[in-house]
Amino acid sequence: MKVNVEIDCTPLEARQFFGLPDVAPMQMAVMEKLQQQMTSNIEKVSPEALMQSWLDPKLAERFQDMFVAMAGLGSTSKKDRK
Repeated sequence: MKVNVEIDCTPLEARQFFGLPDVAPMQMAVMEKLQQQMTSNIEKVSPEALMQSWLDPKLAERFQDMFVAMAGLGSTSKKDRK
């Protein structure tokens, strides 16, 4: 015996029929927060922000301090060098 049941309804109607909660408001809130976070992170990776972080005048000094410390040629703090 073969029985076919065809139900024509929307997803919302099916959720209501089975007593499942409507998650649309929660999903919209989560998507808005995610969009805000993505927008703020995109601003951090803009070409201007990247150039400022790469061309930081203190960056060369930090690299020099790091290499001196790795080579063991001096101390890592500026107080000890004076």
